[in-house]
Amino acid sequence: MPTTAITYIGGPTAIIEYGGLTIVTDPTFDPPGVYSEPGSSTLVKTVGPAVERADLPAVDLILLSHHAHRDNLDYEGLELIATGVRTLSTMQAASALFGGSVEGLDSWEEVAIGGVTVTAVPALHGPPGSEPLVGPVTGFVLEAVGHPRVYVSGDNASLALVEQIADHFGGVDIAVLFAGAARVPRIEGALTLTSTDAAAAASTLQATRVVGLHTEHWEHFSETREQLERAFEGSGLLVETPPGVRVILAG
Repeated sequence: MPTTAITYIGGPTAIIEYGGLTIVTDPTFDPPGVYSEPGSSTLVKTVGPAVERADLPAVDLILLSHHAHRDNLDYEGLELIATGVRTLSTMQAASALFGGSVEGLDSWEEVAIGGVTVTAVPALHGPPGSEPLVGPVTGFVLEAVGHPRVYVSGDNASLALVEQIADHFGGVDIAVLFAGAARVPRIEGALTLTSTDAAAAASTLQATRVVGLHTEHWEHFSETREQLERAFEGSGLLVETPPGVRVILAG
């Protein structure tokens, strides 16, 4: 049975090995710098990727939580998608990113890729009411016979939606949580899970292992990896994921 493993690259980006697939989450491979778009906040990246795009193994699938923010999809990430790697994301992303390899999914919609079933699950990128400013976002659940069930939160800040996901699936084994309590001036409230909320989400999901992403390398992440570790202290759930190091999760 193939091993389930993860290699943390930086920010929201990781390589997940699951069910024989090599999967990349929210691809960001640009160097440090200042990134801005018309109508959006300026975002500052402080550290480059632990693995360069050119050094990636062959990628079978990209899980893109949303496309409109440079800390989740940057120029190098767009180049990766442009190579034709199958990409699952929101319906809006599928409309905006031309080329045919980006497939938009509605919440609870499933697709089968090899022996892996990927289900798009609901997410909210900020407090209720922030949708017009931040746009749609999605999370994902991975399932395969003989493998742990994996939840990839994407930029979700809603514990109520985590409860829906837990009820729908009856829990998960591994929770890949985008934390860091991201904040921007134009929105009141965190755009991703706080450290405390991440611990609560893990409990709701009945997860036995937690991978924390989205806590480092961007200035608008208001909570650090250290704060996330404190929130999970004594639980034994949070996996150590040094940048660039392949960590076996199961198998």
